[in-house]
Amino acid sequence: MRWRDRINADLVCLRVYYRALAQMRSNTRNPAQVFPALIDGLAEHHGDRLALVSEHESLTYNGLAERVNRYARWALAQDLGKGETVCLLMPNRPEYLAIWLGITRVGGVAALINTHLVGESLAACIDSVAPKHIIVAAELSLQLAGAQPLMKSNPQLWIKGQAAAGLARIDDDIEKLAGTRLGLYEHRDVTLDDHALYIFTSGVTGLPKPAIVDHRRLMLAIYGFAGILDPERNDRMYGCLPMYHMLGGIAAIGPMLVRGGSVAIREKFSASDFWRDVIRTDCTMLQYVGEIPWALLRTPEHPHETRHRLRLCLGAGLRSDMWEAFKTRFQIPHILEFYASTEGNVMLFNFEEKEGSVGRLPWLARQLFPTALIRIDVEKEAPVRDSRGYCMRCSAGEAGEAIGRIGRDWFRPMSRFSGYANEADTEHRILRNVFRRGDAWFRTGDLLSQDADGYFYFVDRIGETFRWKGENVSTTEVELALRAFPEIKDAVVYGVRVPGYPGRTGMAALIGPPMVDLSALHAHLAKRLPAFARPAFVRILGAAAKAAPLKTRKAELAAEGFDPGTCKDPVYVSDAQRKAFVPLDAQLHALIMAGEASL
Repeated sequence: MRWRDRINADLVCLRVYYRALAQMRSNTRNPAQVFPALIDGLAEHHGDRLALVSEHESLTYNGLAERVNRYARWALAQDLGKGETVCLLMPNRPEYLAIWLGITRVGGVAALINTHLVGESLAACIDSVAPKHIIVAAELSLQLAGAQPLMKSNPQLWIKGQAAAGLARIDDDIEKLAGTRLGLYEHRDVTLDDHALYIFTSGVTGLPKPAIVDHRRLMLAIYGFAGILDPERNDRMYGCLPMYHMLGGIAAIGPMLVRGGSVAIREKFSASDFWRDVIRTDCTMLQYVGEIPWALLRTPEHPHETRHRLRLCLGAGLRSDMWEAFKTRFQIPHILEFYASTEGNVMLFNFEEKEGSVGRLPWLARQLFPTALIRIDVEKEAPVRDSRGYCMRCSAGEAGEAIGRIGRDWFRPMSRFSGYANEADTEHRILRNVFRRGDAWFRTGDLLSQDADGYFYFVDRIGETFRWKGENVSTTEVELALRAFPEIKDAVVYGVRVPGYPGRTGMAALIGPPMVDLSALHAHLAKRLPAFARPAFVRILGAAAKAAPLKTRKAELAAEGFDPGTCKDPVYVSDAQRKAFVPLDAQLHALIMAGEASL
């Protein structure tokens, strides 16, 4: 890149960064100014303008404020103490936002539970935050009932919607409460440093962990994205990503509300209905993860796909080989790719639409967002240190772990790291004595590379997680479920690349009898794991594999992949229709490799 081009590119980036930073600073000066407390003021200003729109229910700004105040009074009526937790298990809908805003308005903490979780996975997530209450949508009540016998905690259960007789209906309680502004005697002393949400992330190792999202981080995310997206009152965001994640539930919704815009909420992504829905709801922006452009590009061409009013797509994971096709076919004016995580302090934005890049940090932004790539021993999952014991920075083009310096400087508001509900998990993500004695940096667990012009590119995940179908999969969680099957003596899980699919596909190598009941194993996993976490491929290892722990062979097994022509052990693939693992032969393997058989 020529120096003149670099300066021009830097100026473009710095203008947006400055606008975002100004938004964040001006809205986090007052410690008592938390996002839930702003809703009444937004209602006064925007009144009966639509705030949240969905197929089955919509809320104006007045309606949202009323619902938030009702749920705040419900929390007070339940004597929910400051810092006590309420789990929320509900599909995407406007009421979802109103519930957690009301709970956090009076000092409670809302734990946003992944709606795909079942059995032990669901029970473990609930227990990890020790909730006082659980609010569950009626359609998910049976899913929760299956996990209750496995739970150690005993929270009070509240159903949202029509359910079996005898269960407490939160609908009934809410309708008895006033929706007017809270009175002085109803206010709690809630500040930016208090916990607001628990959002579950996979981390680098182990089971999913509840990441702490305090009110300060909420405000920084909302106003930071407001400064970057710069939405107007007539803008509408199309949201089909899960609201239990940071992107779908906060980064795409909050900025629209604080600017007087609106959000069209879809319960879940549908490739066949996508463009018709975007046009019907008259959206001007949409959010994505890499799986959405991938799925849309695989659909047949349709006249609706270019009749939209979109001006911007915001998201993460758009592959370089799909970038131009996605933008051209669907006539997308601007794509804003970024890199971030729920709990982390590393944020990158690709304002210049460099294909495949997750962003670049101009010279001044590097001071505001201290970020580095360090050399890493991938197998040991540990940094490579020099003779002095310090970490080593990567050269241009060299893949390394992305880390962000932890601090509490007022001019670096995003450098904070609040951690997890469990202090041991928090410490595991902190790398100390990195470039000088006493410094501390956040470990992203991601491998990135940086070219000579400063553009960053995502390479892969490190450790015991991989990404599949828009979710991070914990290999530890899957291995525990596999080992709980009576015939399995040992198991190791890893991600394999499948042509045409974003992310990695789950595969398990097992030690067990030659004739493992694979239909029973399939049913066993369906009870214990969400669909996205169940391995697509299973490999039954021979007796010789018992000589050494499977964990030591994970890299070797992952490299061998799932080709039945090269694997010396039988390989099976999950068949959703037959609800079993079936033999993977050369013909079926060829269909999968050609994209003619779905996983």
